[in-house]
Amino acid sequence: MATPRTRMSGTQRRAQLIEVARGLFAERGFDATSIEEIAQRANVSKPVVYEHFGGKEGLYAVVVDREMEALLEMITSSLSTTRSRYRVQQVALALLTYMEERPDGFRILVRGGGAADGESTTYSSLLNDAVTQVEHILGEDFERRGFDRKLAALYAQALVGMVSMTAQWWLDVREPPKEVVAAHLVNLCWNGLTRLDPDPQLVTADYVEPVQRTVNPKRAKRK
Repeated sequence: MATPRTRMSGTQRRAQLIEVARGLFAERGFDATSIEEIAQRANVSKPVVYEHFGGKEGLYAVVVDREMEALLEMITSSLSTTRSRYRVQQVALALLTYMEERPDGFRILVRGGGAADGESTTYSSLLNDAVTQVEHILGEDFERRGFDRKLAALYAQALVGMVSMTAQWWLDVREPPKEVVAAHLVNLCWNGLTRLDPDPQLVTADYVEPVQRTVNPKRAKRK
């Protein structure tokens, strides 16, 4: 016996189709998802899907745009403070929070694809936006410290890449908690930046790492 269709307003039906498609696109990707399957899971006919979105490409574009909007909003709001270290921390935490709350959406953004003109906004373009933001943060910091501001672009690519790769790994394991992950990411990023060499050089095969001198706390107290 067929399940009776639920009567919805046009707005409600559109929202339902977006959620259904979002789950299928995340699970199977754009190419492996069909209009027939979306319609079947939403318990509507295929013409209803076409009526709202014009086809699979149109529906996919709406899903991607909504996910991009959600993630960009979280990242943008995390950059409201003027303290550089806190901003880096909040960007990392915003990305981890988005993955935790919307894993399906993140998988869709990472997979990309689906646009007929090949210009779909994907996770890679989002990372480029994040690189631009981080480059601005680092550029100001480099200028204050007398470093070459042009190098901020290189360091921004490295930092965003590190955060992104770690976040994708964390999406699968989900431990330790996201706050711990963000703290360790910033620990590596910021403490490394704090001791930044303004003119780093490649080392030779016979390079010997300098011995770190440690202070005996008991002797330090006696002094």
